[in-house]
Amino acid sequence: MTTKSLRNEPQKRLHSLDALRGFDMFWITGGGYLAILISNMTGLEWLGTQMHHAQWEGFQFFDLIFPLFMFIAGVAIPFSVKAKLEKNVPKRKLFWKVFKRMVILIVLGLLYNGVFQGGFENARIASVLAQIGIGHFFAAIIVIYFESFRSRIIWLISILVGFGILQLLIPVPGFGAGVLTAEGSINGFIDQLFLPGRLYGGTFDPEGILCSLSATGVTLMGTIAGNILRKRKTTDWQKIGYLVATGVGLIILALLFSSFYPIIKKTWTSTFNMLTGGIGFILIAFFYLIIDHWGFRKWAYYFRIIGMNSIFVYLFTRIIDMRYISEFFFGWLAKPLSEESGNLLITIGGMGIVWLLLYFMYKKKIFLRV
Repeated sequence: MTTKSLRNEPQKRLHSLDALRGFDMFWITGGGYLAILISNMTGLEWLGTQMHHAQWEGFQFFDLIFPLFMFIAGVAIPFSVKAKLEKNVPKRKLFWKVFKRMVILIVLGLLYNGVFQGGFENARIASVLAQIGIGHFFAAIIVIYFESFRSRIIWLISILVGFGILQLLIPVPGFGAGVLTAEGSINGFIDQLFLPGRLYGGTFDPEGILCSLSATGVTLMGTIAGNILRKRKTTDWQKIGYLVATGVGLIILALLFSSFYPIIKKTWTSTFNMLTGGIGFILIAFFYLIIDHWGFRKWAYYFRIIGMNSIFVYLFTRIIDMRYISEFFFGWLAKPLSEESGNLLITIGGMGIVWLLLYFMYKKKIFLRV
């Protein structure tokens, strides 16, 4: 088969990507709280601990959820943007498309923060959705205008090194350089200068200006993983090998550099980028191996349904009180149980109702994407 015909051949859908996205969303749409309830009932303290963010320096499982979503968003970029470039869609048109997506996500982030409920006075402007939009925008622009694999590697290294220099070597008035604390970090200094509204952390915002720009790094790592998965001349085992090797390498580098450049989610250090990006490479390799290569898909069906409407379910569970709805339907079953068992039943019931809604949308081919 010629190179031209390979390019024209339709790209099969990555079921593993939808499943991994759904697995990721599961934890922030009830799965994390469910794990905490199980931890309280069983005495598995380590499980409950992992369902919270590290207080500052360090890493816990829940710290992975947000950057993993950004990594997954990056994986999808080559499958959408590169495919359109190969069909000679003008780059300017693609630019405005990803720019529009960023603006919509910023507005949805304001909605999530309750700005339209409480008003703009002292409102929190930064948000998870805004950071996803900004990171995706810059990563997509790099893919659109710098098509070679080498140029993307150069951009990634420049982002990681550039933010490392910024956070370690640029002095903050009153604190000096390299003070990675809530009060003394350059992240907080810039947020206080330029970010309007209320800062989530008081002196900084974990989704602030530098965090959002730095997160372009983990999204760009996702585009590299997507490029590996999209390459038709590479066998599945070669793809898995490249993904795992890259992931392990990034994790090792992150741990080595963390001796002088700590892993901190709330300031989105480059070591945090490398660690979470490395885990992202390994997870997508594992999901790709099980689901797309070996064809074992049924076990991941629950996650795939969530992953097909990820932004919708994120906003839905924020706006709609699912506990109230679950108690309305299952309160009679929970009433005779102990408080812990009742909470567990109501939580599972709420998650079940949300999943059935997503299943209905899936069957009706309703996919609310940005």
